[in-house]
Amino acid sequence: MGPLTGIKVIEVAGIGPGPFCGMMLADMGAEVTRIDRVERVGGGGRRGADVLARGRRNVAVDLKKPEGVELVLRMVEQADVIFEGFRPGVMERLGLGPDVCLQRNPRIIYGRMTGWGQEGPLSQAAGHDINYIALTGALHAIGPKGGPPTPPLNLVGDFGGGGMYLAYGIACALVERARSGKGQVVDAAMIDGASLLMASFHGMYAMGGMVDERGSNTLDGGAPHYHTYETKDGKWISVGSLEPQFYAELLRLTELNGETLPAQNDRGAWPEMTERFAAIFKQKTRDEWCAIMEGTDVCFAPVLTIGEAYQHKHNQAHGTFIEVEGIKQPAPGPRMSRTPGRAGGPSSPGQHTDAALREYGIGDEEIATLRAAGAVA
Repeated sequence: MGPLTGIKVIEVAGIGPGPFCGMMLADMGAEVTRIDRVERVGGGGRRGADVLARGRRNVAVDLKKPEGVELVLRMVEQADVIFEGFRPGVMERLGLGPDVCLQRNPRIIYGRMTGWGQEGPLSQAAGHDINYIALTGALHAIGPKGGPPTPPLNLVGDFGGGGMYLAYGIACALVERARSGKGQVVDAAMIDGASLLMASFHGMYAMGGMVDERGSNTLDGGAPHYHTYETKDGKWISVGSLEPQFYAELLRLTELNGETLPAQNDRGAWPEMTERFAAIFKQKTRDEWCAIMEGTDVCFAPVLTIGEAYQHKHNQAHGTFIEVEGIKQPAPGPRMSRTPGRAGGPSSPGQHTDAALREYGIGDEEIATLRAAGAVA
């Protein structure tokens, strides 16, 4: 019943951002068929542990065989979307580039996911999230003052600036196609997506409101009122008291409101105030601070581990996490009032080869011929 119900998507299997894009589309109701490599069939691992693979039908195809390529092109003729995450030129060399696919189906949306983009001197270089966000200025801005740049997992390049960025582009192209009846190429490079995520900070930088030294700005841990602090029991809490009224509440609940203090945005006093708050928060355990501050206008939350996040009362009441075949994982989102998404079950390479191909009009006899030729598994 999701908003993308009836949309047929072909995902050419990759790693990281590609599967995340496929998961998001599948969660919203799209019929996603993942083209996996034949050599991955029968691989090990706990069923369902690959959360990014949920909700798909999986077909194992050898794209090095002409029969395998022709099979995918026949699927393209009936699909709404195909997307891939290879280096520039790989799909063209396989015979599955956008020109060929759009010739077979002028309505197809062709999604491309790369790190460096389709052109430029680095376009053919290997890379990962950490490299893409390094080139955009994002990585330099993250980390403690005087310390090294700190990778924020691979959230900024792979997932936010990659998979989610591509899913947004595909959704936009589908809306446009409803008007024009025409497909197009969606080119999603992670250096572009990561740069877009930094848009507000470019504005701050241009206005002189952000300096190039990490750990020295309002939102990077430089401000004492937007910071994490260790508690008496060695755990951590977070405060984000940016607005004056929230900062006043922070001072009240830490019992500093009766003292003569520097102005909230006096940057010269930030190190001193950070030390004062650190000493105060060290006096109580995390749970004790939660009892005092959680749910107030301090803008407060405990810093939880993944396991603790599953158990937190708000996450449980809100349904932030779900369980699929014994694996806890994030619920689909965003939440739709009339056509809600749904998390499908796990899939493994080649699991649905016959059933999925039948739905694309490939008969049992032809499937047997393809299997005998090694084109599918």
